[in-house]
Amino acid sequence: MHEIMTPSPSVDPAIFAHVRTAISIIVGLSIGRLLTGLARFVQHPGQHKVYGVHLVWTFFMLLQVIYFWWWEFHLSAVQWTFPLYCFVVLYASLFFFMCTLLFPDAMNEYKGFADYFMSRRKWFFGFLIVAFLMDIVDTLSKGEAYLALLGPEYWLRIALYIALSVIAIRSTSPRFHMTFAVGALVAEIGWAVSLYDTLQ
Repeated sequence: MHEIMTPSPSVDPAIFAHVRTAISIIVGLSIGRLLTGLARFVQHPGQHKVYGVHLVWTFFMLLQVIYFWWWEFHLSAVQWTFPLYCFVVLYASLFFFMCTLLFPDAMNEYKGFADYFMSRRKWFFGFLIVAFLMDIVDTLSKGEAYLALLGPEYWLRIALYIALSVIAIRSTSPRFHMTFAVGALVAEIGWAVSLYDTLQ
């Protein structure tokens, strides 16, 4: 793990370009899955009723995937190793898996997206917790200077998401889930806007 988190001044840009190509494939599949799922509501409005909580988390994940792809640019200054490469690919793949959880191939077993999302919420929020834990490793791998730019708010953000996700796994309250979803989406928009000038 120490090897993963050690930047090097001599980085071959061709290696990072190769890695970005591999990651871009996974990111593209993730975004495609979400957009295709959203298009279903327009193509077949009577087939599945829109569930607000599910819809908000869909937009949340769309932002997460977009942010992930943008902020991975900061790995351009890292000395690449095979363990780091495997970690980043696994991290990107986790986003794809969460996107497929939001829009499964078939809904025959469920009454609608409300029934589906609540029945799969333990998987979704469990993987969301894992994603934020992996984000810590990903952030540390970009160096201390990058971490310093994020400020103490970064750790508070991670802690809140993990704590609320644990509650979401246990809770079936529609009010809590909607509040969490909307709050998370607004928070992510604000987080990105506040960091745009710093991390561009």
